[in-house]
Formats: sequence, C-alpha cells, structure tokens
Amino acid sequence: MDYRETFISLKGIYNLQDDVISIPGSDINIYNQDFSSDNSDILPGAEKYICKKHGKEFQEHHGVDNKIYFQNCHESLKVADCNITGNKEFRYSIFKRKGEGKAEDAIILFHGLNEKHWDKYLPWAKKLVELTGKAVILFPIAFHMSRVPVEWSKPKLMQIVSSERKKHFPTIVDSSFANAAISARIQMTPQRFFWSGLQTYYDIVQLIYEIRDGKNNFIDKNAGINFFAYSIGSFLSEILLMTNHGNLFNDSKLFIFCGGPTIDRMYPVSKYILDSDANIALYSFFIEHLENEFKIDERLSHYFNDDHFAGKYFKAMLCYQKNKKFREARLMQLKDNIAAVALRKDSVIPPIEVLNILKGDFREIPIDVKVMDFPFEYSHVTPFPNDAKIEKEVNKSFNEVFEIAAEHLA
Repeated sequence: MDYRETFISLKGIYNLQDDVISIPGSDINIYNQDFSSDNSDILPGAEKYICKKHGKEFQEHHGVDNKIYFQNCHESLKVADCNITGNKEFRYSIFKRKGEGKAEDAIILFHGLNEKHWDKYLPWAKKLVELTGKAVILFPIAFHMSRVPVEWSKPKLMQIVSSERKKHFPTIVDSSFANAAISARIQMTPQRFFWSGLQTYYDIVQLIYEIRDGKNNFIDKNAGINFFAYSIGSFLSEILLMTNHGNLFNDSKLFIFCGGPTIDRMYPVSKYILDSDANIALYSFFIEHLENEFKIDERLSHYFNDDHFAGKYFKAMLCYQKNKKFREARLMQLKDNIAAVALRKDSVIPPIEVLNILKGDFREIPIDVKVMDFPFEYSHVTPFPNDAKIEKEVNKSFNEVFEIAAEHLA
C-alpha cells in the first residue's frame, strides 16, 4: 500500500474512542491509552504557585493585553489554562505490531504547532513501525490535538474570532479560522508558549517514568526511547535531549524533520499556524523583552534560572546569537544522537537555519543534516500532498525521508 492509499485508509478508521483499532491488511494495531497529566498546576490562571523542586511560592503574573482579552470572542478562549480539563485528561495512540508482548523499543512522534488532528501523521507512524519494528507513540503537545476544547476547532466560531481580530488589527496578515484560537491566546499572554511547553516537557518525563515503573500496557519498562519530531515538536525534543532529565535520555536518538532552529529563525506566519500579530507578540516577548519580563515576573525568572535546566535550554533555543557557546557545546555532545532532514522550499523552517543551528556557523558540529527537494509542489504544512496526480512522486519522496529516519532511529 502506497502513501496516499495508507493516508486515506488510516484517516477513515482512526479515532481516540476505541481502545484498539485494527489496520486492514496490516500486522499493526493502534492502541489508545489514557493519560492524566500531573503537571497542569504550572499553567497560567491560578492565584498562587509553588515550585515543587524548591518549595518556593509565587503569585500569578501574566500581563494580559486587555485590547485582546476583551474582544468579542468565544468564552472558551478566556478560560484559565489551568482549568481546561481536556488538557489534563486525554488519550494518546500507540502503533504496535499485533500479537507481540510489550514493545521493547518505542519512538515518540511529535507534531507541529497549531495542529488539531493526527491525520497526516498516521502514515508516518505506520511506516516507522514497518521500518524499525519499534512501537510509535503519538503524544500530543499541551493545547493541541485532543487536548483542546472542541470550540477551538469549530470553523464557524473561529471565523468570528478571526473577523474580530481583523477588525481590531487592520494590518494583520494571515488570520484565519484555523489559527484564530492559538493566535488570540498567544497574543493575550505570550508566556503561554513557555508554560504549555514546560507542561508537555514534564508530561513526557511523567510518561517515561510510568513506562519505567511498568505501568504502561504496551511498552516494556526497559524499552529504549527515541524521538521523531516535526516542526515545533523538534524544538521540544531538542530541549528534552539537551536537559536529559534524570538521565532518562542518555541513549535516546532524535530524528528531526522540517525543524531544529531557534525561535527567532522560524517564520510561522501562516493561515494554518499563527497570524502576524500573534507572531509579533511572541517575538517581542521572548526575543526582545525577555530580560525585562524577568524583572516583573518572578516565577518566570525562576524557571529560567540555573536550577531549572529545561528553562535554561529553552532560553538557549530562543535566539540564534544569544547563548550560542552554551547551546553549541551541548549539541556537540549530542552529535551522534541527532539527525535531520530539511526541505529546500520550506519557508517556515528554512533549511539554511536548520544547518546553522545544528551544524554551527562554521559547520563544526558533525550532526548529519540532509537538505532534500521534492519533484512536486509541497509546503512545510503539507510536505506529502494527498494528490492522485503526483502519488508516485510523493510515495517515492515519502519513502526516501522515512528510510533515512528509520536508519537513524533503528
């Protein structure tokens, strides 16, 4: 079965309600597993916070922009992050061969920014199982996929939000129903990008500890853990490997597809990702004014200091020119753990920026980065178009990318 047939078939049967989904004509099943996040207490919206590691108490401070907050938009966008139940209790999927015991190795697959369904990743997961024999875990980033209120995915409701944003900000570019929810929320409170990322970071740590304690029904407690990461999922994966919480990822390998640069070298303005005003707010907060924000937000400052290495590496991955020696020294240590494929015509994650970050200005970091081009029209959001006219070319390119990934992750 080629890429297009697999995409159509899997899209037709995939859901998160069934405990087990049998893939027709395949020896692979999809298993859905419940997850309860222990880490939502760091999210914006509470009055007080306590750092579990240091026992230090903080007051909330998140500087909401009132011009954004009091737009005539749906109330679901104004709910405090820490009170969104679906972000705490959700299901994730595991692709695994039928009839085997618990998988001895697993690959965690991360998606891109502002994604609400797994459709395009289903053939990716199946192919990785076929090529490596390892189980593949589709784990959602906080406030993405199944971790969002259903209202954020309703086109009619979100078109109203987009129209409101265009009314308030006449120069806005690429506002759409698809990016209205995430754009409004990030522009209201740019810190959300860090806090939701940190929750996901700790959720992955929690997931690995649950596996190590034998609590996962499908992954062996001694399983090796690798990562396949796309777009912003690569940013998260890099921080996980750099930090190496509790030595959980000593031997983990990471394959990056269409990702890898620092935040200031990504260009996510797109109808499918972020609108221009949300991107400006994000850039302004984290690239231009972060040090000043630390002066007024003690909790944010605390999580970026030397006692919280996740925050320290997050900071090192914000700006290309800042913390370069620190970042590149760690990447040099991880040179054998990381490999990447960038696409020549990717305008969101330009390949030159992938090379600059992963290999350094003078290409002295020997991380394997391949720049590929496909003989058909593609984009960052849709690297493998579901188009019958070019299905042979798409299938060939898809196989080439995933054979490279499988070789690294095997």
